Amino acid sequence: MRKSLGFLVAMLVLSLVLAPGVWSKDNVINIGFNIPLTGDNPDVGASSKNAAEMFLKKMPTVDVGGKTYSLDFIYEDNEYKAESAVKVNTKLITVDDVLGIIGPQSSSQAVPAGEVANNNATPMISPWSTNPNTTLDRPYVFRGCFLDPFQGPVAANFATEELGAKKAAVLYDIAADYPKGLAEFFKGAFEKIHGPGSVVAFESFTTGDKDFSAQLTNIVASGADVLFVPQYYSEVPLIVMGAKEMGWDKPILGSDSWGGGDLMGLCGDACKGYYFSTHYAPVDAKGATKAFIDEYSAIYGKTPDDVAALTWDSLGLMIQAIKDTGGLSGDIKADRTKVKDALAAIKKFPGITGEMTFTPEGDPEKCAVVVKINDDGQFAFFKSVCPK
Repeated sequence: MRKSLGFLVAMLVLSLVLAPGVWSKDNVINIGFNIPLTGDNPDVGASSKNAAEMFLKKMPTVDVGGKTYSLDFIYEDNEYKAESAVKVNTKLITVDDVLGIIGPQSSSQAVPAGEVANNNATPMISPWSTNPNTTLDRPYVFRGCFLDPFQGPVAANFATEELGAKKAAVLYDIAADYPKGLAEFFKGAFEKIHGPGSVVAFESFTTGDKDFSAQLTNIVASGADVLFVPQYYSEVPLIVMGAKEMGWDKPILGSDSWGGGDLMGLCGDACKGYYFSTHYAPVDAKGATKAFIDEYSAIYGKTPDDVAALTWDSLGLMIQAIKDTGGLSGDIKADRTKVKDALAAIKKFPGITGEMTFTPEGDPEKCAVVVKINDDGQFAFFKSVCPK
């Protein structure tokens, strides 16, 4: 009888340990990273991982409610594909027992992956996704950056006030959430200032295209005063160089996607003198931002891009929320909800990309920065634009 009772107790304990929703590793907090380590934009994933590894070295443990936990970061490659990002989030949540997820970075992956996180009641912070749909009606999904409905007017106003543009052209990827959405927000804001038809060329292409000659021919012939290109670092050089070869000698204006990856290594002198809206300016940074830049540069031999800085802030937000729970129960589902609630309650978080307070939609209230690519190929601060 004693043997049977002991056996039953042992099986009960084992079933509790292995049951879904109960932490499988004691005193360890797993944070998942859904990032592109391969595919079209691997630099984005590399920047994310670099910032995360630097963070982990500085903070290998965290105290939550008087108990010390080790941090364990799990990196998964979404290959810069929407379907892969969905699979990665599913694995992180159901197999790896992560308490929260950082990423995906780009909107094309963050929007579908965010649905998985929200449906599985797991807090997720996308550091770099500016598309509104990432967090829309998803209480478990947050972001570390401003939104495109804000960035679009910032770019339109800058083109008008600083570049003197009265007519604009836009070239964008119609098959990707981020550029398509931002192109439309820019067009709406520009035409609100200058009237219908002031965007005289609204040209599109499809992800993976390398030849933009037909679109650029129309843009050069349109009489536009400025060309707005809300594309990623890997595509911008092809567009800029192609435009110049066709005789375009007017301003080209970019968006925050220019700041992720090795833009200047690919574009070189061709991109110097242009402006883009973004999240922070590394040149002449001060305080905690400068300290982050100096340490990152010393470790990795290059200046951290927007993705690295926003990943650092997103991790800081996630860890702050975990601390703010006041204690973890060991029930992964309940603890994920506690972290979500703590994230939503964060006020005036001192991020290196700016102070952040979350709106009820999970979006931070923060300013945008416009930088100029100077003669040294650096992203130099030009002006700051804050929400009204």
